[in-house]
Amino acid sequence: MQRSEIVELHYVAPIANVPSIIKYGILSHKLAGQLAHQSVAMLEIQERRTNKQIPGARKLHEYACLYIDAHNPMLSRLREKNDEICVLRVDPCVLDLSHIIIADRNAAADLVRFLPLTDGLRFIDRDRVFARYWTHPEDLIEERRHKAEKCAEVLIPDRIEVRFIVGAYVAGERSLERFNQLDTGLPVSINCDIFF
Repeated sequence: MQRSEIVELHYVAPIANVPSIIKYGILSHKLAGQLAHQSVAMLEIQERRTNKQIPGARKLHEYACLYIDAHNPMLSRLREKNDEICVLRVDPCVLDLSHIIIADRNAAADLVRFLPLTDGLRFIDRDRVFARYWTHPEDLIEERRHKAEKCAEVLIPDRIEVRFIVGAYVAGERSLERFNQLDTGLPVSINCDIFF
């Protein structure tokens, strides 16, 4: 994948957390743990991420994590919460920050590669990350691999400043109303192509 192909990055969050995110930025798991907040994280995945050490860098929970494409298995698993969640849109200029790590698939996956930005994007298969579907009923091993690749991540140390958050997507009218009631000043729109 070329950097020019990334038009935005995504962060999945409960709508209720948006005022805090507007105040503090998108925080690493470690920093977010110091604030009262709701979580959409799956416990079993967070347990895998807790002690994961990125070779030559920091622990995974010390990074704010963005998806290259939020239309992925994580968001699919949250479909019952569509009225309560949003996808924050992050300007790709965030890639100009220092010490960025690319995870070529879900950072909790066993076979994930963690690489610096310049090398890491070469290992992202654009067609697979942006594929509409990741199911391969004829080959369950390939399905598991593709499922992990759909969740490729950009890891940024500690926090992503508010200035990089350019807007939000929601799933429908109810979530749009809930988001607008917060009066965050962020532009928000319904995006049925991302949500399930």
